Amino acid sequence: MYDLVYKHINKYLYGSKNSQKLRNTIQLTIVTILVYEGWQFYLFVSHFRDGTAYVSRPPAIEAFLPISALVGLKSWISTGLYDTVHPAGLAIFLAALLSASFFARGFCSWLCPIGALSEFLGGIGKKISGKKLLVPQLLDYPLRSIKYLILAFFIKAVLIDMSGTTAYAFINSPYNKVVDVKMLDFWIQPGTLTILVTCLLVIASLFIHNFWCRYLCPYGALLGVVGIFSPLKIVRESEKCTSCSKCSKVCPSYIKVESQSKVSSQECIKCFKCIENCPSNALHIWPSQEKLSPILFGIFLTVLFFSVLAIAKISGHWYSEVSYYEYSQLIPKAHLFTH
Repeated sequence: MYDLVYKHINKYLYGSKNSQKLRNTIQLTIVTILVYEGWQFYLFVSHFRDGTAYVSRPPAIEAFLPISALVGLKSWISTGLYDTVHPAGLAIFLAALLSASFFARGFCSWLCPIGALSEFLGGIGKKISGKKLLVPQLLDYPLRSIKYLILAFFIKAVLIDMSGTTAYAFINSPYNKVVDVKMLDFWIQPGTLTILVTCLLVIASLFIHNFWCRYLCPYGALLGVVGIFSPLKIVRESEKCTSCSKCSKVCPSYIKVESQSKVSSQECIKCFKCIENCPSNALHIWPSQEKLSPILFGIFLTVLFFSVLAIAKISGHWYSEVSYYEYSQLIPKAHLFTH
C-alpha cells in the first residue's frame, strides 16, 4: 500500500506538465482573489463618495502600492517604526523579497498577477499569430536594461536620497493615505494618455512574450537582483542532454538553456517549462540531490510567501490604522492631494 501511494505521489510530482497546471491554478486563484478585493475596494470608496452601504477596506489592495511600500521600508529601517497606513503593502513587499532570497524570481511566474496577465496575453497572441515575435538581440539587451534603470531611480530616490524622517512624513501624509484611491481613479477614469499607453502595452504583450515583465517591471528587476543569492538554480546534466533545444524553445525568457551547465540568469523566472519539456530528464533544480520537483518548489514558495502575510496579520501589521473619520474627510477630496 505504501509503495502504491508513493508511486502515485512521485508520478504527480514529476509528471509531465503537472507543475504548469499547479502554477496556472495558483495564478488564477490569486488573480480571482485580487479582482474580488478590487471590487470590494471600489465599494469601500463609493461609500464615502456616493453614500452607498459601507464595505470594509480590503488590505490586499495594497499589493499594488510597491512605491509606498518601498518608502515604508525606508522609514522602518531608519526610524524603527512600521508603516501603519499601508502595513499590508509593506508585508507583501517583504514577503516578495524574502521569497526571492530563496526562490529567485519564482514570485514572478507563480504568484504575481501582472505576470499571469502578461502570460495570458502572450498565449492569446501566439494563437492569433501562430508564433512568438522575437525582439532582435541587438535591441533586446538595451530594452532589458530599462527595468533596471527604473529600479535604480527608485532605489536612489527613496533608499538613498530620502531621509528616515522624510519617509515617515510621507507615509503619514494625506496623499499617501489616499494613494490607493488615486490609483483606483487612475484606472476607472483614465485619460487619453493612459488609454493609449495601456493599449500599446497590451498589443506589445500579445506578440512579445512577457513584454512588461521582461523590459519594464522594476519589481521583477529587484527580485532578480535579490535572487542572485538564491541557492536554487536549474542545472543541465551534459551527459544526459541530447541538444534537442526543446528547453530553450519553451523558455519564456529566451534563455539558451541547452548551452549552459547552470542557469544563473536574472531573467529566469523559475516557471520550469524547460524541465518539464526535456525528453531526456537532463535538467533538475540544484543543489537538491533528490531532484526537488517543480511542484514542491511552487508549494514551498507559496507557503513561505503566505506565511509572512499570516505573521503580519497575527502580529497586528496587516490592517491600516487610518480611521473611518479620516477616510470620510480625505476620500472625497482625494483629487486635491499631490505628492
